[in-house]
Order: sequence, then C-alpha cells, then structure tokens
Amino acid sequence: MQEKTTTVIGLADHKNFMALAIPLTIATLTTPLLGVVDTAIMGRLPQAAYIGGVSIAVLIFNTLYWVLGFLRVSTSGFSAQASGSGDKQAITLALLRPLLIAIGLGLVIVALQWPIKQISFTLLAPNETVGEIAAAYYHIRIWSAPFTLGNYVIVGWLMGMAKVKLSLALQVFMNVLNMVLAILFVAGFGWAAGGVAAATLIAEIAAFLLSAAILLQSRAITLAKLSVKMIVDPAALIHMMKVNRDLFIRTACLLTVYNCLAAYGLRYGDTILAANAVLLQLHFVMAYFLSGFANAGTVMVGQAIGEKNEALYGKTVKLTAIWGGATAVVLAAMIVMFRIPLIQMFTTLADVQQVALQYSFWLALFPLAAFWGLELYGVFVGATAAAPVRNSLVYSLITYFICLWLAVPTLGNHGIWLAFIVFSLGRSLFLWAYLPGLNRRIAQLTAKA
Repeated sequence: MQEKTTTVIGLADHKNFMALAIPLTIATLTTPLLGVVDTAIMGRLPQAAYIGGVSIAVLIFNTLYWVLGFLRVSTSGFSAQASGSGDKQAITLALLRPLLIAIGLGLVIVALQWPIKQISFTLLAPNETVGEIAAAYYHIRIWSAPFTLGNYVIVGWLMGMAKVKLSLALQVFMNVLNMVLAILFVAGFGWAAGGVAAATLIAEIAAFLLSAAILLQSRAITLAKLSVKMIVDPAALIHMMKVNRDLFIRTACLLTVYNCLAAYGLRYGDTILAANAVLLQLHFVMAYFLSGFANAGTVMVGQAIGEKNEALYGKTVKLTAIWGGATAVVLAAMIVMFRIPLIQMFTTLADVQQVALQYSFWLALFPLAAFWGLELYGVFVGATAAAPVRNSLVYSLITYFICLWLAVPTLGNHGIWLAFIVFSLGRSLFLWAYLPGLNRRIAQLTAKA
C-alpha cells in the first residue's frame, strides 16, 4: 500500500488555514518584484528615458508571463491531488509533465523574440531613445523565458504540496539576488539597462537551478521506474492541456477587461486615465490579498480530492468563504477610511488625486463583489475543474460589454467603473452557479472510495 501524505489534512481549521494562506499571499505579492526592482534602479539614473525604456520592456514581460500564469495555477491543482493520493509517482509526474510544457513554451518565446518585440513596440510606440533602451533590456532578459516558466511550475508544485515556506524562500532568494546584482552591474559596472536585465536573467536561472537541485534531493519525488512514455502519456497530457487552455481563456478575458478600462478611460483625457490607473493598482493589491485564501483553497481541495475526503472539501469551501468574506469587508472599510493617503501613495499630482477620490467609492465595492468568485476560483482549480472557471469568465465578459454599452454614454467614467464592478460580481455569481455540480462530483468521487 502506498504511504499517504499528511501535508494538508491537519489544516482544516481556522488557525492552520491562515498559516497556509498568509505565506501564499506573500509569495503571490513577490511575483512582480523583479520588474519593480529593475524599474526602481533605472529611476536613479539621470535620464528619464532609462526608466521609460525599462518600464516598457518590463510591461512586455509582465503581460507575457501573466498570460502564461496558468502553468503555476494548474500545477498547484494537479500536485495537490497527487499529494492527497499519497502516490509518489503521481506526485513526480505532476511536476515533470507541466515542467516539460513550460520549458517548451519558453523555448518558443525565445525563438519568436523578434516578432514578439516588433508587435509589442508597434502597440506601445516608444520614441527612438526609449525604444533603444527597452530593446537592450528585452534582448537580454528574453533568454530567461524557459527558466521563468520553469520556476512558475516549480512554485506551483511546491504550493500544491503545501511546501509554502520553501516556495517563499526560493522567491526571496531570487529577488534578493536580482537586487544585489542589479546594483552591482548598474552602480558598479555602469551597464545601465543591460545591467538590470542581466541581473534578472542570472537570478531567474539561479533560482531554477537551485530549485531543481533541492527537488532532486527531496524525498517527495522519485525518478525510479519512470519512463519517457509515462511522462508524455497522451491522455494525461491532453487533460492537462485542456485545463491550461481553459485557464488561458480566463486570463484572456481578464486582460480584455483591463485593456478596455484603459482604452475607455483614455477617451476622457490624461487625468482620468491616470486616476483610473491608480485605482486599478489598488484593485490589484486587494486581489492579491484575496488570492492568498484562494491559493490555500486550491491546496486543500486538491488534497481532499486526492484523499477522497468529502469532509475536508466541505470544510475548505467554508473556510475560504469565511476568510475571503471577512477580508473583503476589511478591505472595503480600509478604502473608505484611508482612500486619501492610499491614493497619495501612488501620485503627487493634485488633479489626479482629486479625480481618483471622486471615483474611489467604486473601488470599495470591488472586494465585496469579487471575493466569492476569487475564492471559488481556488476551489475549482484545486479540483482541476477549469471549464466552469472559463465559462464564468466568458459570461462575465459578455455582461461587461453590455453594461459598457448601456452605461458609458450616460454615466461617463462612472459607467466604466460600474461595468467593472458588474463584471467582478458576475465572476462570483456565474461561478457560484457551478458549485452544486462540483459538490455532486466530489460526493460521487468519495462514495467510490
């Protein structure tokens, strides 16, 4: 009989649920730090073109990797289920299969680096100086793509295995190494944009190699009795690709909404565009906090399915609802009480501050409207039931476009934010409608145990 893992089964109470959710939240918040550090260091150079150029290149990478973020998310679900089953071979395959896909996609990105750059630069339209700096950064960092996506998979696998401290430690290592090398290369060697790009490249490669070395020494995986045929098993890969496809569609829907928000805001001038950008950044911070509970839900639901433990599944859904809902109320209250200093943290321009304050009440509604959809997202991903996630986002996007069409001509920028809140609420309601079906599936699965 296979030895059962007990990684998560003891986490079905409030205290230990938070012990899992908090480091997962911190780990999520570290995701964009590489680009933040690079941009901040360029901001210390005498010419504004440096920060502009690096910011454009960082935007390209952030968009590219955010679209491919499904690799981390789906791997968490598959590894959590394998962990719950206690099958070391399944646990190992839950790492190797997505790692193969990630490295393959990374190599495709490297091979297509020139058309990706041309399309991006055409859309962003930097001037000659900024474009040269952006290109210098881009053509160095692009070579890290296989390692970056490989790190996504490893982090997702570690999260699914509830090894959150190790996951967080590896990300801290990568970010600290990047910061030290960036300062050395720019301040010490005078390499400017090429220096910060080289620092990021080295940090991402080092993090991948360190992660791989740790995992190879780990007892959690076993390469014994594994064959290439098992790793590239068609049925398993097709199922994994279907889950990733559905999560990719979800991400594409989100990108569409964010781009529409910016495009519609541009119609009302630079000040409203800037104010909307500030509010959107605050929205991202709140979403990251709520995602910590969703990630914890992914781990625990995956464990429950692997163990065929309906009680753990039910408790997990309740815990994500309680903590996600409570956090949403706190976040909404903080926006209401501290909206002025929060907005001032993002801009010193008085006119932008004033306009952002005018629309900030919409932001207070976001966590209340969106939290249930975000938490259920974690539950469904843990069950690797990605089709309902995809469908709920498609339905929400259709609702969003209808609301934009009806509200913007009359309400202007208020209509833009109304549509965004309706979209966020739609994510919650449409996915909630699929929950009874998932409950029945779990009940049937556990009944066979």
